[in-house]
Amino acid sequence: MLKIHVGVNVTDLEKSIQFYKKVFNSEPVKVKTDYAKFLIDEPDLNFTLNLKDAVSGNQVGHFGFQVDNLEEVLQHKNRLEKLGFFAREEMEVTCCYATQDKFWVTDPDGNEWEFFYTKGDVETMKTESTCCTTQPIKVEIKTSSSCC
Repeated sequence: MLKIHVGVNVTDLEKSIQFYKKVFNSEPVKVKTDYAKFLIDEPDLNFTLNLKDAVSGNQVGHFGFQVDNLEEVLQHKNRLEKLGFFAREEMEVTCCYATQDKFWVTDPDGNEWEFFYTKGDVETMKTESTCCTTQPIKVEIKTSSSCC
């Protein structure tokens, strides 16, 4: 079995738990004072929240869920909007050498998540979407032990 693991540093564990419960449509399997863990079956994901005093910048470009069709994109968008999230929509955009329909939500620490459907590949890179911006991304390398 191969399960993807993503660990995200957060500054407000409770707010982040509430955000991800709604996004994943799932309860965490473990919650401690400085940690929470979600085990998601679809997609197969081990996702953890790690409480930190401060989070400086976003160390990744973004996270996302690729779905099979536009209807799934819209189902997730409608579900999250009904839960009070602002969903930034990008339909029929070209980025990452593909034409996509997508929307974005942002967690309490500024991490962006896209739900997207790839309609087809294209040969030229365009920057019609947030995910393909040509702006430099600030990356901080910290020396500390990591855990899962």
